[in-house]
Amino acid sequence: MAQSTATEAKGVKTVAQNKKATHDYHIEETFEAGMVLTGTEIKSVRSGRANLKDSYARVERGEVFLYNLHISPYEAGNRFNHDPLRTRKLLLRRSEIRKLIGLTKEQGFTLVPLRLYLRDGFCKVELALAKGKKNFDKRESEAKRDAAREIQRAFRERQKG
Repeated sequence: MAQSTATEAKGVKTVAQNKKATHDYHIEETFEAGMVLTGTEIKSVRSGRANLKDSYARVERGEVFLYNLHISPYEAGNRFNHDPLRTRKLLLRRSEIRKLIGLTKEQGFTLVPLRLYLRDGFCKVELALAKGKKNFDKRESEAKRDAAREIQRAFRERQKG
């Protein structure tokens, strides 16, 4: 049985997460974006058949597009089934797009999708404005996570005894 979270109780169901993004990037700011999908794509997403691994977003000609998002073909689809890796347009406010254009062009930020979820029947993407981590940053954050885990383990042991 799937574990339910508080956000899923409010009509939000997470379909896919990019767990590697927090390991590879410093997350500065997040945005919620809608996505333009075809009928068979949304049916596949609702059945949980999407993968955010290696996907990224880019601003082109004043619009934001998502690349390498893999949505598996719908099993019951016919000849009108979609291409699994096609480029998908993201829907953001014009002010947010202007902000993203400035930051990605000037300051070297990258647009990385963190999670794909369904909210009130619509497919949404949590898009992060991020900067790449160096190898020593990755080791440092891994050491912090391990230390926190050890503290939690020691605390639980002390509670039991």
